[in-house]
Amino acid sequence: MRVLIIEDEIRLARNVAKVLDEESSWAVDISIDGEDGRHMAMTNPYDLIILDLGLPKISGLKILQDLRRNNMTVPVLILTARDAADDIIQGLEMGSDDYMVKPFDIRELIARCKALVRRSYGQAAPVISVGDLSIDTAKHQVIVHGRAVRLSAMEYRLLEYLAMRAGEVVSKTDIVDHLYDFGSEKYSNVVEVYISSLRKKLGLDSESELIHTFRNQGYVLGELPV
Repeated sequence: MRVLIIEDEIRLARNVAKVLDEESSWAVDISIDGEDGRHMAMTNPYDLIILDLGLPKISGLKILQDLRRNNMTVPVLILTARDAADDIIQGLEMGSDDYMVKPFDIRELIARCKALVRRSYGQAAPVISVGDLSIDTAKHQVIVHGRAVRLSAMEYRLLEYLAMRAGEVVSKTDIVDHLYDFGSEKYSNVVEVYISSLRKKLGLDSESELIHTFRNQGYVLGELPV
């Protein structure tokens, strides 16, 4: 999953990004002003946006308004020092999906972020089951055929994304866009490498009934689309 943090308190933004990377294995981009943040939000396929309201150049509410006017449904969690009831109501009525007030408990923030992303993909429960595969997105536990499997951060990130979209053909472009932040190096065969690694660790052969390859299209986790 890929997240955008639009927050002008750079230390706070980096701390949240660090925890999201370590605890959720998500790719994270940071913007410290509203103008740049709006551009990034409007031009990249994020799974979640964490948005401050009091930003330089363009306010967080204006960014939120522009996103919704352009029919962009990406989940938005407002993270701000404004704790008045009117501010909270305004943020929610303008299209935010959640609202947290600073200071905050980082564990609660992470839990809310995970819940928002799950629901955006139609996955209400933290455990996603696909055939004999079970992924606990809260604990980062992967079970296949009754045995626990240890994955690298990127392997888990890829598997979680495919599981969120189980039964769909997911293109290589989508995978790269949702698994890498701006600072990551991307290689032409990186997706194939991680798919191969996942199959080996999950005990699957190249013709696995769990991970299907569609030449020049992408990959499907689980049952094939009709």
